[in-house]
Amino acid sequence: MAEAMRVKARRAAQLLLFQRHREPGVKGWELKRALGRNYLKVLEVLDSELEKIGLQVKMVKPKDVEDLDKARFMVTVKEPLNVGDATSSGWRIDEIAALAASVAFIISKHGKVQRRELEEFLEEKFPRWFVEYSISKFIGRGYLKRESGGVLTLGWRAEVEIDRKLLLNLILRSKSEQS
Repeated sequence: MAEAMRVKARRAAQLLLFQRHREPGVKGWELKRALGRNYLKVLEVLDSELEKIGLQVKMVKPKDVEDLDKARFMVTVKEPLNVGDATSSGWRIDEIAALAASVAFIISKHGKVQRRELEEFLEEKFPRWFVEYSISKFIGRGYLKRESGGVLTLGWRAEVEIDRKLLLNLILRSKSEQS
């Protein structure tokens, strides 16, 4: 690897790993300004280095936007975490279950759901106080996003950290095993 690329990859890692905004990661235009026009190539190099330790560079584009300058780039884990990893980071098992159910429910409703509808769905399995607390927590941590009119959508963190396809496959496999 050329020394100039190594220096740029190191700078990219610094930008991506240290939070400077409310949301983690860096916008494409910020990377372009700091690293130059070939910032995507620099991110590819960084991604291959991070892969060695189980991390990856991930890009989240705003819905209906193709402009990479507006996309957000961040570092995430490459492989899904197991429940033990999540519970050791401060999440309770019932919170993880409620989050998984919330994400799956929103996906099943084409990405948008009224908050009250989600509350009613979760209240079939959890107490009302827990549902209200959990939804607020998911919004605060960026897993859900509150839109106008009481509509909830998936937040930036769900887009980055949750593998939708894997989640749905696990739910479907679990459902077929119960039958």
